[in-house]
Amino acid sequence: MLKRTMSLLLVLILTMTSVVGIASASTTTKETVIKLSDTAVTVDGQEASTSSSAAVYVGASVVYYEDGHDSSYGEGTDSDAHSAEEAAEHKVVTITKPGTYRVSGKLSKGQLAIDLGEDAASDPTAVVTLILDGVDITNTVAPAVIFYNVYEPYSNTEDTKGIVDLTDAGAQVILADGSVNTVNGAYVARIYKEGTTKKLHKYDGAFYSKMSMNISGEAKGTGELHITATNEGLDSELHLALNGGKVYIKSQDDGINTNEDGISVTSINSGYLYVNAGLGAEGDGIDSNGYLTINGGTIVTMANDRSPDGGIDADSDITINGGTVIALGTRNDASSSASKQSFIELSFATTQAKGSKISLKDSAGNELLSHTADKNFQSLTFSSADLKLNTEYQLYINGVQQQYTGNSFGMMGGGFGGNRPDGDNGQAGQGTPPTGERPEKPEGTPPEMPEGTPPEIPDGMQGMPEGGFNPGGQDTTVSGEGSTAFVITDSVHSFSGISEATDNNDKTKVTFTVNNGAGIQSVASGESIVFEGVTASADVPDSDIQLTVTDVPSENYSETYLLSELKGDYSKIMPKEDGQYRLTIAVVSSNETYTGVSQLQFAIGVLPFTDVKSNYASYNAIKALYEKGIMIGTSSTQFSPNSPVTRATAITTLGRLLDIEQTETSSFNDVVINSWYSGYVGWAVENGIVIGDGNGNFMPNDNLTAEQMKLIISRYVELSGLDISVDDLFPNTLTGTMTRAELATILSKLL
Repeated sequence: MLKRTMSLLLVLILTMTSVVGIASASTTTKETVIKLSDTAVTVDGQEASTSSSAAVYVGASVVYYEDGHDSSYGEGTDSDAHSAEEAAEHKVVTITKPGTYRVSGKLSKGQLAIDLGEDAASDPTAVVTLILDGVDITNTVAPAVIFYNVYEPYSNTEDTKGIVDLTDAGAQVILADGSVNTVNGAYVARIYKEGTTKKLHKYDGAFYSKMSMNISGEAKGTGELHITATNEGLDSELHLALNGGKVYIKSQDDGINTNEDGISVTSINSGYLYVNAGLGAEGDGIDSNGYLTINGGTIVTMANDRSPDGGIDADSDITINGGTVIALGTRNDASSSASKQSFIELSFATTQAKGSKISLKDSAGNELLSHTADKNFQSLTFSSADLKLNTEYQLYINGVQQQYTGNSFGMMGGGFGGNRPDGDNGQAGQGTPPTGERPEKPEGTPPEMPEGTPPEIPDGMQGMPEGGFNPGGQDTTVSGEGSTAFVITDSVHSFSGISEATDNNDKTKVTFTVNNGAGIQSVASGESIVFEGVTASADVPDSDIQLTVTDVPSENYSETYLLSELKGDYSKIMPKEDGQYRLTIAVVSSNETYTGVSQLQFAIGVLPFTDVKSNYASYNAIKALYEKGIMIGTSSTQFSPNSPVTRATAITTLGRLLDIEQTETSSFNDVVINSWYSGYVGWAVENGIVIGDGNGNFMPNDNLTAEQMKLIISRYVELSGLDISVDDLFPNTLTGTMTRAELATILSKLL
């Protein structure tokens, strides 16, 4: 056979440990030239062999989901099945030997398959490099391009933490400079091994690899790959790396999928990627069952605009270290705070229409993002090298300035009216506390907000005394003026409840309540959320009120309905799995009379605090105290575990622990009668647990040291008659100012 020789120079610019080129300037690689045709396929100018022993042959049968079988055959339905006659129309070109193959030409009904044998996975020499140089392949029953068996450099049980190097992977694809390559493919639903329900075949993507796959461009990076898929677009069963060229995907389901649970890595290092996914009933733009790591390139990715899918989705971390990312969906998975490049996550109160122009500008008017959406969306993740921390940005949709009512993890946006989020006092993402007065009971004049660490108040229940509600079931409602200043910090990347800025229009502002103003109560695991109605402050048509529920942070759950679509059945939108959730109720932006957004946060079976994770050392102690209403947080979403314990908080929690009858006192100048803690102070003084400073002051906002707390606890133990050693509660390592987490650990031992 005629062979020709060439040199391949691949220049790949990567920002992390990742895949590099398969050849260098000094490497001479022999190529086998394959020209596809519906009439005659040629290999190095000669008609292709029909013998399976040849390096390239024509004549294998396409693997597809056969019709006429019962459920013992596989998991497919009638819509997944194809007739033998349809399958037989497809010409399969199979590569069976390692090497470099330059492929061009067209198969109107066919498949390019790579199969080096069952032992190839463990053979480092079993590498096939496909140089796609103007191919056009269509397959209506299976993937149009598929790698069956080549070398696999990684184990499917090895957790690489999102970093892979696929230089030596057996599946190498290069997009030749100047080429346009078209792949229109189908899929194969799960087929069982005979007599079992174990997988024999299942190939979900139009361009598919059973092994890790590495896709690169040539030196100029001008080669294009266009994938159109009846199911998923570009799939690998383990890892996938994109290192150059231009890839365009249109798919009915996921655009890109890597599917080993908790292990797979999708790594994007260079090039251009455009994904319009979810053109059917569902589908993410990029979906990794493990990690998504973006080190470079330009990525524009879209998901289904009705299902709970995102432009980017990963079961483990999404890390953005470089490049430009524009990801649109109904919800996007949250990106990791370990990302090396700044990013911003925007969650809109209502669905934004296809054709909407998105603009993000800095205070000088410089435009960092200008993008016109190709489909409806409600969530946007954006990252670029120009996006900076601690810099104020303004967001516009179709030239209309936008505001937000919540920031990272569902908390209130910092400083409504344009002030920046702060994160003071250990309350990351919480923003600057509002100035002014603090409520006592439902009646009466609120006392002043104390300086420093805020004392413990009922979560989302301002206006009610401590202990005057079910501590396991708070909600928080966010209404009112929003902030137009989008400021990213180390702890704040996400902004929610985004809508038109009320200061910039003449619309009537509307607020919403649920359950006749009672809010949504958090519930224990296995219990159902009670949601029975929405009330608007104005007569807004139900068809113009949109409800959205997402998990916080965004990972798995998103449901969106118009109020008119629910028809009184609010269970349609409510989650059942344990987690933290946010309900957003808003007037759709197309309504010309009204505007407004209200948000509520609730939890099922978990703590509502975003700063206390399940692996936190004091988690169980905090959870036990929270569920009994003894310690209930510094806000609806913050426990502030590292914040100091004030005298007011210490006495209040001890009083709750004993379920005492509160006693008001007028002995102190700085204790406001009927405040949230005053009844507990009266009880504590009456029983000799605490005393003032001798000058008529209790100092409720002073922080306690461990030594001072030990003295208070010793008096409490004596009063309550507990048979417990106080010394055992306070280890020698516990010194200095007492934190709320440390207090929780001690109090949990007194339950």
